[in-house]
Amino acid sequence: MEKPAYVMEFEKPLRELAKDLDALHQKSLEHNLDLSAEVKALEKAIEQTRRDIYSNLTPWQRVQIARHPKRPYALDYVGMLCEGFQELHGDRQYNDDRALIGGTAFFNGEAIMIIAQQKGRDTKENIERNFGMSQPEGYRKALRLMKTAERFKLPVLTFIDTPGAYPGVESEARHVSEAIAVNLREMAMLRVPSIAVVVGEGGSGGALGIGVTDRVLIFENSYYSVISPEGCAAILWKDRAAAPKAAEALKLNAATLEQLGVVDEVLPEPFGGAQNDPAQAAAALKYALLKHFNDLRSLDLETLLTARYDRYRRLGSYEEAGVVHR
Repeated sequence: MEKPAYVMEFEKPLRELAKDLDALHQKSLEHNLDLSAEVKALEKAIEQTRRDIYSNLTPWQRVQIARHPKRPYALDYVGMLCEGFQELHGDRQYNDDRALIGGTAFFNGEAIMIIAQQKGRDTKENIERNFGMSQPEGYRKALRLMKTAERFKLPVLTFIDTPGAYPGVESEARHVSEAIAVNLREMAMLRVPSIAVVVGEGGSGGALGIGVTDRVLIFENSYYSVISPEGCAAILWKDRAAAPKAAEALKLNAATLEQLGVVDEVLPEPFGGAQNDPAQAAAALKYALLKHFNDLRSLDLETLLTARYDRYRRLGSYEEAGVVHR
């Protein structure tokens, strides 16, 4: 039996209209009635409702789209954009973290190193991949692969999709904060071009641990934030139910991130989200990656490192009475 389609809370008016349309079609067949005018009017109402909903999404609604279970994940994009992906395992210290994957591949005929956070499609896979929340060994594996890329002069492409690093006792015991901090330092000095793409959730240091790159791209219905909406709501309002209010306060909107200089480009999605047409989303990503990798390859090493340093120094700058504060 086919599972019912996943419907987000704000999409329920569309589902009700779709049910009405199905009932109208059924009535037409059962009673041999010409209801074409009613069907056309209802189809027009559905289209208008769809446009009203998706053209005026709130930050919280975009978070819901970012978490859609049918949304393309990192391995989906790798499959659509790359050839010959060869996964590499283990941090050579403790274990292999399945929430964070990596390996070599060919993109547009050029060898690259891919590092990606990967969620699962069902309960079993989500448990295996720890719901996309990496432990220390995941970040240490990522660092090992970055250093391998540096040794062989391979550009690095990372896919960010996590609510945050895993906060469990074992993760803390193995020093997850130290593992992330080391990655921040080493990525800042990496001697090859690097690009990060936020394809879904980008939460806290868990995302930043593979996000200190020359360019940061984000899909329009993804988010990149210091904390998840639920985490922010629990701290500020003592109630996780205040997550929609927290999403508004955190400005979880890709366009805002671009205005603030946190990301370098917002990638368009098919109407209603990347899950509605993964191939179209992948095409938009490919176009952007080709453009940015070409730009970065044209820079000599000293210019590349200086530009990366300047990019992150600019974050958090603001002007007050003509004086720039950093």
